[in-house]
Amino acid sequence: MLSQVTGLSRHFTEESLRAYLLARSQRLPSGCLVVRGYGDRRGAHQKLAGRAWAHIAAYVVFVGGYRPDLEVHHDCGVPDCIEPSHLRQLSHADNCRERHQRPTCRNGHDREVDPATGRFRKVCRRCNGDAQRRWRERRAAEVAAARAGYRP
Repeated sequence: MLSQVTGLSRHFTEESLRAYLLARSQRLPSGCLVVRGYGDRRGAHQKLAGRAWAHIAAYVVFVGGYRPDLEVHHDCGVPDCIEPSHLRQLSHADNCRERHQRPTCRNGHDREVDPATGRFRKVCRRCNGDAQRRWRERRAAEVAAARAGYRP
C-alpha cells in the first residue's frame, strides 16, 4: 500500500511511518493532530517522509484503504492536520466543492455570491476595480512622461 503514495521514501514500513508521523506532530486544543514537515510554514500542507504529503501518508497508515485516483480531504479545514478522523477520500470534483470559502477577500472586503453557482466569486470586484484604476493611473503617467520627452 505504501508504494502507491507518490514521493514516499522506500525505507519506511507502515509501523515506522506511523511512529515518524506521531513523533513530528502535536495535538491542538481543537482536536487536530498538526504535523511539522519540512520548512517553517504553518497552516499549509506539509511534506515529509521523503517528499510525500503528510496527510496522504497519514491516511494510508492510520485509516487504510487508500485509492490513488481519489484525493484526501480535510474535514476540519486545517491543511497540516493528520488526525485520522478528520481525513477522508473524495473525487477531485467533490473535493473542490467541499473546500471552505472565506467570506472576505485578502483585503477584508465582503465577497459577492455568484448567482450562477451560488458560491463566492473568485475575484473581489472592489480589489479588481482598485487594481484597474492604479494601472490606468500608471499608464497615464507613462504616456505623459513619453509626451513630455518627445521632440519632433
